[in-house]
Amino acid sequence: MRIAIVGGGIGGLALALGLHQRGIPCDVYEGVPEVKELGVGITLLPHAVRELAALGVQPQLEALGIENLESVFFNRWGQFIYREPRGRHAGYGVPEIGMHRGKLHGVLYQAAVERLGAQHVHLGHRCTGVQQEGGQVTLGFSDPQGRAREPVRADLVVACDGVNSTVRRQFYPGEQPAFAGINTWRGVTVHPPILTGKTYMRIGSIDTGKMVVYPIVDDVDGRGNQLVNWTAEIRRAESGMNDWNKPGRLEDFLPVYREWKFDWLDVPRLIATASEILEYPMVDKDPVPQWTFGRVTLLGDAAHPMYPRGSNGSAQALIDASTLAGLLAEGGDPAAALRRYEAVRLPATAKVVETNRTVPPDFIIMKADALSGGRPFPGSIDDLVSQEELQRISDDYKRVAGFALEKAK
Repeated sequence: MRIAIVGGGIGGLALALGLHQRGIPCDVYEGVPEVKELGVGITLLPHAVRELAALGVQPQLEALGIENLESVFFNRWGQFIYREPRGRHAGYGVPEIGMHRGKLHGVLYQAAVERLGAQHVHLGHRCTGVQQEGGQVTLGFSDPQGRAREPVRADLVVACDGVNSTVRRQFYPGEQPAFAGINTWRGVTVHPPILTGKTYMRIGSIDTGKMVVYPIVDDVDGRGNQLVNWTAEIRRAESGMNDWNKPGRLEDFLPVYREWKFDWLDVPRLIATASEILEYPMVDKDPVPQWTFGRVTLLGDAAHPMYPRGSNGSAQALIDASTLAGLLAEGGDPAAALRRYEAVRLPATAKVVETNRTVPPDFIIMKADALSGGRPFPGSIDDLVSQEELQRISDDYKRVAGFALEKAK
């Protein structure tokens, strides 16, 4: 059985490694001509680390990142709202890790090259479309200069080619990303440890400015400073979508955070001293009724683009990959395995997409703002809402996302 994986990102490489573990050969086709450590930070939640551990790469990832101790929520005045332990510190059997996305991708890529063999990981292959006939799939590819490559024939095709998937567009040609006026800016800054130095922080909410801040590299300069990842999110009804391909400009968003100077963090300084700023729109897509079309299926962001809230996009792609590899390893009709995979994963991820839109993890801050009338509260958050109620909101999200403690130990 010849399996072609379109896209060599996190989901595609995890699928390739999972298939190889089960003795199923495959080839990966990636559009870029060279794999580089690009991007900024990523948080690997326990259900993501569980899948990566099963692929045998957890030790490398732990060595490259920072194990989160806690997650803490603050309003935009820096007032404490809620704190909870994370990963092993919360009773999970695996850690929660903050790290550079490029480092994660690099570990998976090197593992794929070593285990599958370099001849099965094809760079510079941008998919231009798929055709099915007689129980086979023919894939079209072009090189980085846009010249046609020799077509590839396979028994199964798994499209892991991201939010702008060429394969998905073939089956849903009129589809557009769903944009609700939320834009984001992301950067990394060399900075002294904040709070514990192992704290994942959410501050404020999108209507008045939100920040997500966490460390991804320890002692980055030999002086005890960390590489700190941050994301600014702002909803403006009049805004157009940010451009994925442009660097971010301070003047577009820094004014929102000018007064965010707390005794534990100077937010404008954190932003202004970043080594690089990237801008992105916060987009997802409405869940679709079907991922599998004959011998072609979708995986990861190609299947279920979701808001990057709760650090869940990569985790869901990793679970997709594990599920599909396991079903294919059971044998039988491989096209039926693709349909079973869709039946298991499509409803679960559709629920995550909807929850990320309506009741994301930072709903804790939104609730506190609503109870305080959008103003600083004069005393303690406990005068407005109990910590037990805030924990319930957090636990409800974990159940939807698939990493409730009772399931993800």
